[in-house]
Amino acid sequence: MVFGAGHNGLVAANLLADAGWRVLVLEAADHPGGAVHSAEVTAPGFVTDLCSSSFPMAVASPVFEGLCLERHGLRWRHAPGVLAHVLPDGRGVLLSRDVERTMASVAEFAPRDAEAWQGMYDQWRQVRTPLLQALFRPFPPIKAAGKLLRATGSAEALRLARMLTLSARTLAEERFDGAGARLLLNGNAMHADAGIDSAGSGVFAWLLAMIGQDQGYPVAEGGAGALTDALVRRLESLGGQVECGRRVTEVLVARGTAVGVRDHEGNAIRATQAVLADVPAPRLYGNLVAAHHLPPRLLDDLKRFRLDPATVKVNWALSGPIPWTAGEASGAGVVHLGGDLATMSGTCAALAMGRTPQNPFLLLGQTTTADPSRSPAGTESVWAYTHVPQGQRWSADRLSWFVDKIQHIVERHAPGFADLIVARHVQGPDDFDGTVNGGTAAIGQQLVFRPVPGLGRADTPIDRLYLAGSSAHPGGGVHGGPGGNAARAALARAAWGVAYRSVVGAANRLVY
Repeated sequence: MVFGAGHNGLVAANLLADAGWRVLVLEAADHPGGAVHSAEVTAPGFVTDLCSSSFPMAVASPVFEGLCLERHGLRWRHAPGVLAHVLPDGRGVLLSRDVERTMASVAEFAPRDAEAWQGMYDQWRQVRTPLLQALFRPFPPIKAAGKLLRATGSAEALRLARMLTLSARTLAEERFDGAGARLLLNGNAMHADAGIDSAGSGVFAWLLAMIGQDQGYPVAEGGAGALTDALVRRLESLGGQVECGRRVTEVLVARGTAVGVRDHEGNAIRATQAVLADVPAPRLYGNLVAAHHLPPRLLDDLKRFRLDPATVKVNWALSGPIPWTAGEASGAGVVHLGGDLATMSGTCAALAMGRTPQNPFLLLGQTTTADPSRSPAGTESVWAYTHVPQGQRWSADRLSWFVDKIQHIVERHAPGFADLIVARHVQGPDDFDGTVNGGTAAIGQQLVFRPVPGLGRADTPIDRLYLAGSSAHPGGGVHGGPGGNAARAALARAAWGVAYRSVVGAANRLVY
């Protein structure tokens, strides 16, 4: 049994069904997909991705690769350009799947950076396969780490390890001379909620930039919901079921083992093999599992669990393409706006202090540019979002004022933008389910520290209960890693029986 039909829950369900299990997925909402959902919310004929939109991690993920969702109707579409970063002075820099176009763009800011970018991309291609295998497996990924060491050699592996400890700003300054390449890296750190000055944020900047260079930032043809639809179709083809409108209120535990769940109507649903939870860790441990079943140290650690920042998002239906002053932005699927290094650093500092940024850094998606099916010919379906602190109150008037501010930032870089608006739809922090990434991406809440100091695995202190959501390693993003790890853990428990339970139980007692 799986509860929570976000993409991680659906990935887990598919992998269990592949192994021959009968799988039931329960979802509280009236539709599956969680953050991977699309709808017509601005104007008729305009499809909007309501949260996740571009999917670089999905196309890079070995978990999704193994599911072969293209056989179940999924089609990826690409914009002519992957990502444009527009500077406050109106200049732009472009990330393209054509490495020579990217090199030419960064070279406009510093000629030497073309060669440096090529060098970084060559490094990525050398380590890509074993690194991605290591990233999406439980920690520590011993087998994949061995492959990575063989691919690089010990000397280069040490230098790669050092690079992964750096802040995005430091990594960019060490590798590049000009603002263009530096902003491409730092903007991707902001994209990943990593903070450009935080230790370890360089790995997010490097990873997203190199995946973008290699495979792009594709969108799902017809809307993000098409990715969910493909997962559901695949599951149903294997005999699995998804039931929406069934909110789980309790995980049923008997003698230290998860035996099922109870839904909002009081119905008990028995699980014959395992219970996989695609929900945030604080909800699972702080609400759905009774406290007396959990180690006191785990409950104490959860008091220090940090959510990622909240989100304000605005969706527009436009009568025509955005009239960018920076030509690089015109054909890009994703645009980073309003950010030089000082602005980005200021945004991170404001969020760290619990303040709404005065000059917010924006991520903007031109989805019709990437997928013409998203709106009528000659028009554009667009979204933009920025982060704000958790826990603040957002009245309708305050939210409207802040969205106007976002709109003015776009207008500053694209005069005449406001005249193209046919309709707009606003999503405030209350419209997102508490957290987008399942908890902060800061280094203190990654690997064996996710969601709390422990094993870095999907296993929980309750036998046959597994954390399958983005609060688990390897964290947020649409890549299926947490769901895949949870499914593999459940299958291993079924295969190895009491021996598996004994080993995991002993390890849990050491850390909790």
